[in-house]
Order: sequence, then structure tokens, then C-alpha cells
Amino acid sequence: MGVIDILFIGIGLSMDAFAVSICKGLKMKVVDLKQCLMIAWFFGIFQAIMPTIGYVLSSKFVEYINAYSHWVTFVLLTIIGANMIRESVGNEEEETDGKQVVGIKELFGLAIATSIDALAVGITFGTMGSQLHLSIWLSVTLIGTTTFIISIIGVFIGNIFGSKYKTKAEIVGGIILILIGVKVVLEHYL
Repeated sequence: MGVIDILFIGIGLSMDAFAVSICKGLKMKVVDLKQCLMIAWFFGIFQAIMPTIGYVLSSKFVEYINAYSHWVTFVLLTIIGANMIRESVGNEEEETDGKQVVGIKELFGLAIATSIDALAVGITFGTMGSQLHLSIWLSVTLIGTTTFIISIIGVFIGNIFGSKYKTKAEIVGGIILILIGVKVVLEHYL
């Protein structure tokens, strides 16, 4: 597995983070660079950490990790998605100019939920041995950097659509998060 393969893995793994970044961009009247970078940083770091953990644990805990990871992802994304929908149909108008769009706790949960599939990739890396032509460190750095960049793009895309279709976009964003959770569970059983 070479650089191009790892780059495509990074792009594939970052799609959940991309969708969540779009949802967070929906809530911003104007893109706050600090919040944008914080979102991208969390997602990028977790997309790099999880395959590293998977790589280290690959030989000992494979069946335990694979047995429950899909349910953890589903529960976290469903709770966050339902909360987005609830907030969008609520009566109070949320002003996000100068306010934090996402708290550290929520961002931590989102980063874990969107990077659990990266844990499985790390397990795969651990079982590949000599077929992994790049070092594990270079591989996870490439995956994390790819996710970081794609998450920034997601915040900007979400912001463009959010300013035009705020309430509807937040409902759609919440539904997307729930559907990603459902997709993870279905993929596990299909």
C-alpha cells in the first residue's frame, strides 16, 4: 500500500468528518477561522490517533473493537443529530456571531464518532505487515492532514448553504448525522 492508496483511504475516512463539518458551518453566520480550525484540528487529530491505536491493538483486541464500534458511532451521531434537529425547530433564535458553534465536549464526541472507522483501518494496517509500504507514522499523518483540510472545506461549504437555508439546512444536517450512524450499523451487518 503506497502513498496514493493511503491518500484515498484518508479521503474516504474523512467523509464523515466532512459531513459533520458542513453541519457546523451551517450554524455560523460568518466563518469564524478559530472555530473552523478547531473543528478541523479535532477531526484531523482523531483520524490520525484512531488508526494508530488500531495498529497497536490489532493483534489483541480485534474481535472486541469490531463487536461494538458501530453501536458507539450510531449512538453518538444519533444523539448529536437529534439535538441539531431539536435546536433548529426550537423557538429561540441562536446567534453564533462571536459565540462558540460547538463546545469541546460535543466536538470530542463528534471526533470519536467520525473516527471509529479509522480504528478499523489501523487494525487492518497492523495485520498487513510488510504490505504497508509507508511507515505507520507517515500513513496516519497523511490521513490526519487529509481530514483536517477536508473538514475546513466542509465548514465553508456549510456556511454558504447555512446562510441561505439555515433552519432547513440544520434539519437536513441532523438527519445526515443520524443516517451516517444508521449506515455504520447497516454496513456492519451487511
